[in-house]
Amino acid sequence: MALRTLGAKAAAALDQELMSTGAFSLDQLMELAGLSVSQALFKLHPPNNGPRILIAVGPGNNGGDGLVAARHLWHYGYKPTIYYPKQPKNELYRRLAQQLRDLRIPFTEDFSAQLSSTDYIIDSIFGFSFSGEVREPFPSVITALCDSKIPVLAVDAPSSWNIETGPPDEGPGKGYNPDALISLTAPKPLVKWFEGRHFVGGRFLTKDMAEKYELDIPPYEGLDQVVEVPVK
Repeated sequence: MALRTLGAKAAAALDQELMSTGAFSLDQLMELAGLSVSQALFKLHPPNNGPRILIAVGPGNNGGDGLVAARHLWHYGYKPTIYYPKQPKNELYRRLAQQLRDLRIPFTEDFSAQLSSTDYIIDSIFGFSFSGEVREPFPSVITALCDSKIPVLAVDAPSSWNIETGPPDEGPGKGYNPDALISLTAPKPLVKWFEGRHFVGGRFLTKDMAEKYELDIPPYEGLDQVVEVPVK
């Protein structure tokens, strides 16, 4: 069964409600999202298949999910490397980055050069709130993601895609359709154009909240924070 989707405005409203009446903090939601990303990667590519993971991190919450995922992946036995060219001064992101430095997880300033020593890529540059033009230094990164033969897991959205209308008709994201996608909380309308393996993560919705936003809670099993679902 394909799950119902959540548009950009509804996704933003749901996030606000989770942090108000839902009583979650942003830290909690980001931790659960990043944990889900790490579990999806583990299902796609266990560490014995190649432990070197390159994580492209954007300046917002989507990037924060990638930073959390990196910490969990390190503990699973992977060797993550972080590309984080626009590091905000916000305390939450600074703490997440420091946690990785304390584990001696390397940061790189050259995304393209790192591709030659990478087994899998996580795209956590832009999420559901992205709109408008892709600004430097990310156009070249997204082009590299599109052109690379290394498999990519996108977090919530393939970077440069519009949440409602999918891939761009022109620009650096034209032709970019990653190997896998993890939708956080619920799939977004862009899954109509997605062709790879699709996971849903973010195991924190109550039944009442799911009903209010007309969402389906996927059939999570046991300890799993993710579930693979049909694309269509």
